[in-house]
This record gives sequence, C-alpha cells and structure tokens, in this order.
Amino acid sequence: MFNERTYGFNLGTQQVKLSTGKIARQAGGSVIVRCGGTVLLVTATRSKDVKEGQDFFPLTVDYIEKFYASGKFPGGFIKRESRPSTDEILISRLVDRPIRPLFPEGFLNAVHIVITVVSYDEINQPENLATIGVSTALGLSDIPFAGTVAGVTVGYIDGKYILNPTAEELEKSEIHLSVAGTKDAVTMVEAGAKEVSEEIMLEGIMFGHEKIKEICAEQDKFLSQFDVQKYEFEKKEVDTEIKSFIDEFEKTVEEAVMTPGKLEKYEAIDNLETELLEKYIVKLESEGKETDESLEKEFKNYYREIEKKVVRDAILYKKYRVDGRNTTEIRPLDVEIDTLPIPHGSALFTRGETQALVTVTLGSKTDEQIVDGMEDESRKKFFLHYNFPPYSVGEAGFLRAPGRRELGHGNLAERALKYVMPDQEVFPYTVRLVSEITESNGSSSQASICGGSLALMAAGVPIKSTVAGIAMGLIKEGDTFTVLTDIQGLEDHLGDMDFKVAGTKKGITAIQMDIKIEGITKDIMEVALKQALQGRYFIIEKMEEVISEPRPEVAENAPKIELMKIDPSKIAGLIGPAGKVIKAIIEETGVSIDIEDDGSVSIFGKDPEMMRKAIELVKRQTQSVEMNETYNGKVTKLTKFGAFVEVLPGKEGLLHISEISHKRVGKVEDVLKEGQEVKVKVISMEDENKFNLSMKALISKEEGVKNESTK
Repeated sequence: MFNERTYGFNLGTQQVKLSTGKIARQAGGSVIVRCGGTVLLVTATRSKDVKEGQDFFPLTVDYIEKFYASGKFPGGFIKRESRPSTDEILISRLVDRPIRPLFPEGFLNAVHIVITVVSYDEINQPENLATIGVSTALGLSDIPFAGTVAGVTVGYIDGKYILNPTAEELEKSEIHLSVAGTKDAVTMVEAGAKEVSEEIMLEGIMFGHEKIKEICAEQDKFLSQFDVQKYEFEKKEVDTEIKSFIDEFEKTVEEAVMTPGKLEKYEAIDNLETELLEKYIVKLESEGKETDESLEKEFKNYYREIEKKVVRDAILYKKYRVDGRNTTEIRPLDVEIDTLPIPHGSALFTRGETQALVTVTLGSKTDEQIVDGMEDESRKKFFLHYNFPPYSVGEAGFLRAPGRRELGHGNLAERALKYVMPDQEVFPYTVRLVSEITESNGSSSQASICGGSLALMAAGVPIKSTVAGIAMGLIKEGDTFTVLTDIQGLEDHLGDMDFKVAGTKKGITAIQMDIKIEGITKDIMEVALKQALQGRYFIIEKMEEVISEPRPEVAENAPKIELMKIDPSKIAGLIGPAGKVIKAIIEETGVSIDIEDDGSVSIFGKDPEMMRKAIELVKRQTQSVEMNETYNGKVTKLTKFGAFVEVLPGKEGLLHISEISHKRVGKVEDVLKEGQEVKVKVISMEDENKFNLSMKALISKEEGVKNESTK
C-alpha cells in the first residue's frame, strides 16, 4: 500500500533516519525525521497560484510541539494545545531564517512549512532535526529551492567543541551555539555564551559548518533516489521604458537618499518617487499610452531598486554612508539612569535615532515565570520583555500581543544579559526587565541590551560585568565586500547581513546573524567580529562614564530579602498542616516567604520591622529543643504532679512540681496558672518530644529562700 523509502546516516554518536511515502502524502513534500526516540513530521506545501498584485514571497514556518510527544497532558482548563509557546516561535524563526534566502528571486507562491514534534525522548533535541527535515521536505517537493540546508547545535566544554550536546551538557557548556547553512556557506548563527572570545566563537561556527557539510551530503544521497520536477515560474522583467526613464534620475535619487534624519530621508525618497511617477504618467499620456495600477506598481518597485543600488554603491565603492558616517563609525550615544522615580531600576539608552527605555522590577519566588512544555514544568527567575509600539517608527497602528519579531528580539536581549546575572545564592530575587522601544532606526534589540545592563546596575543587581550590543551590516557584490558598524534601518533593509554581537569587555555573551544572500565566508565573519569588538568597547566606555558597577544596595522602594537556613527536617513543621503555620506568619507580618527543599528560606517584604518579626517567628518555629538550654515558655496545662510548658511551637515539656521551687510546693495551682509565662531550663530529655524542665535550676537556693521569705 505504501511506497515508503528510508535512509539513515550517523550524526555524531546518534543515527538519523529519514523516511517518506507513508505519512502526509498529499503535502507538497513530507518526511519523517527520527533520532533515538525523537520523531518529527515535516511538510512543505506551496499555493497553486500567486495572488493578483502580490509582489513579495509569503513564507510561513510553524514549529509545533505536541504534549503527547512526551506523554504529557497540556496545562490549562481546555487541556489542548492552543497558541504557540515562546520557545515554539523562537524555533520557528530559527528554521525560517536560514532557508528564506535560498528561494529564487521572483518566486512568489505562498509556502507553508509545518514541523510537528510527534515523539520526544528528552535526549535528542527537536530543533537539531527541524532544519534537516525542512530541507529534505523542500527537496522532495516541487518548490524551487537552492538547498540542501542543515542546522546543528555546538557546545564548548573543557576546550573541546561538542556536536548537538544534551541538555545536561549545555548546562556545563561555555557556548550554546546554533549554526545553519548549506554545503558552501553559513546562512544563520544564533548563540549565547559565557563571555567567550571572538576566536572561540568563530571556530565554533566553523566546527558546526563542517558537520553541516556532511549532513547536506547525506541529504543529497537520499534525495538522489527521487526524480522531482520543480515548479517553473516566470520572473517578471522590468519594463524597458520604466527602466530607462528612472535610470536618468539616479543622481537625483542619490540626493534624496543622502537627506539627513530618518523621517526626513524617507519623506524625501517618497516625495521624489511621487514626483517622478507623475512625470512618467504625463510622458505616457503625451504619447497616447494608457496607465494602470500594475504599471504604477512596477514603476515603484524599480524606483526602490535604484534606491537600493545608490545606497549599496556609496558604501561599497565610495566608503561613505547615507547619514555621512564612515564604515566603522557609531552614531551619537546618550546614556541616562534613574529616568523613572518608582520602578526599582530604570535607564534610557539612545544611539542615533534608536532609543530604549528599560525598567527593572524585583520580585520573589511567586513572581517567577512558569514555562510549560513537552519537558517538565520549569521556572525562570530572570526574563526580559521587549515592546515595539508603532509610534517608535512614526506610524499609527494597533497595539497587539507581541509577535514573532518582538519575541525574537526580546529573547536575544535576555540571552545576552543572562550570562552576567548573579547566582541565586548571591541575589535571590526574581528579576523582570522590560524594554520599551520609544524610537527606532536600526538595532533596537542591541539598545535593549545596553539599556538593560544600565538599568540592572542602577537597581543594585550585582551583575558580573557591563554588557553592550552592536549590529553589524554587510554590502557584498562578487568578491568585494564592506562590513558596516552600527547599521541603521535603511542599511539593514538594503544590505546583505544583520550580524548582532553582544558582550562584555571580557567576551561575547550573545550573537545573532541573519544572511540575505546564499551565505558568507569565515573571512567576512572574522572582519565583522573584529569591528564589533571595537564598537562594543567604545559603547561600554560611554556607559561606564555614567555607572561603572552595580549600586551596593537595591533601591529604597524595592522589596528586601533576608536569607535563612533551617534544618530541612523542620520544613514540614514550619509549613504546618495544610500550610497553617506559614500562612499565620505571613498574615501576621505581611511578608512573603519562600522555602526550598534544602532548607533555604527567603523572607521578602518592604517593612523592616515586620521582616525582623517574621525572622524571629521562623526561627522560633524551626528551633530544636536542646539539653541545658533556657527558654521563655508558656504554661499550657496544670496537673497534680506539675505543669506542661510549651517552650517552642508544638514542643511541650514537663515541669515537675519538685522543680518549681527550692521550697516545697503543696499545690501546683498555688504557684502557676495556665497561660503564665515562665523561664525554664531543660534538665533531661529522651528526645525532642519528651523532655523535663526546671524553674529552680535557674535560681540559687539562697535566692529562692530569700524570695519566698519576702512573700
């Protein structure tokens, strides 16, 4: 019934198995990718037609993790997978970015890639297999694609690079590097790192690319079994009359492009476009020719091509940029902290026409972010949220939930700062950073990193080093190329690379590279990393003129945390039945209390007096009764032979009638009453729950007799 074909190859110490022809046979191309117990179903399908008037390539990549893949129920009321998680969106982007440049120019059919994780063994990571599956599915389909492509993860432990490390190995690794590319070049890089050098990072990328070459060769062997006819399409050529008309005004376009200021520049470019189009229409009408909407669209598209050529030629051959800077120059910087009075930390970072207002909020364990996925539920104590409102680019629009771009930029900034955050034992707060992009003209994610570092130091978070980020660009024609430092929006849009590098003076903490051409070489990356290092140093110096190290204390209005350590065996007693004891302490003092399994207790609050009271109550609740110790106890019960005295919560000892006084006591009630506070000493004990007390052991015989005679 099924014409299934399979192929296996080794990837590091694991075997990857590709199979097709059995599942999802109506998709344009489908493949099952299996490694160990992890299985992905990957499909690639195109639309039959191109929508009328469409002039862009609509590519959608959806990565979906099914909870059943790891034998779990989804959380929430409806118990069903719904909107994609942040991790799913980030992996979708990780796959989208390396394949997008490899579709041919002029191909405009919609393409939908669906990657479904249907089985997960919690060892072999799906993201390492996703790009392999997508490349193979595209190869099996009739979709034109300049593949094959593969992606790998690289770790670095004890001076050695590791291919596709496990989650446990990544915890020890100095880098967490994702690399994708073809057999000829690298097309995507994303990484977090523990302040490693540019050399270590570059060699890690090259190590990953060598493995990618091997995987691409294996894919080619598998795909060679199939005779796939690729879809043929016509690339629409520019109308020769439009081309010759606009070409005459290339110098005028260059003048508009060189207008200072982002909004002023765009206005000049748009106004010139309108002016030239009107002239062209008049020309056609004078010749008795008709115009229509498609002709106007074609005119505008070619006008933008001339704009692109002008910008690129100026950089590549004249070594100057549209805002007047040289290729390595950074735009003017303005650094400010304590911008806002109430947030626990705040900073305003401005670089040219890009600006980020970043705030820090400090919280307790209850403020941690809960992450629910195929693996066990986890919690994050540090997270960064990035917002990009329409007004930041001078537009009117709708404020909606964060999209893929916002989540990607926020994740990059969070990753860059994560590696300098203090250990939990040093700083037990939950920390939330929020970056509001209030103005944008290039690399707002890197502005978020710089502003985030400043805000953390202003808030008194003891980060290990100052972190700064910078975006590098590339203009390449043939073998000639120019790398740009601190690219602005137009250079990003019209350039060939967006290479973001963040780190400290010591080393890199995060990188992200997107390529719009079919890949770049080691030489180009080496130049980009060297220029990025120089730029990073320059920015850090400017930042440290304002604040060079974290403040010694958190802000006055920030909550405070006191740490205690108790015997883990006392945790149950501190919590009490149904949480009765701990709830009573919280209710009485108004603090928050977090208890870890190892006996670590964090007391979190704003009122110092109430925090001290909470500490005493916790100490009292978790103290052990000890031999020869003295306690202030409360009489809980009277008997003929003595009294029971509670010396610690839930700990009662016997005060025998003979131990009340040096003088003979006839009746216990003559001396003591229930609820009375007395000072007692432990004189014998079998265990913590059975011990004897004495009052008379705390007073000398002579003093006791004297006191009695006074009465």
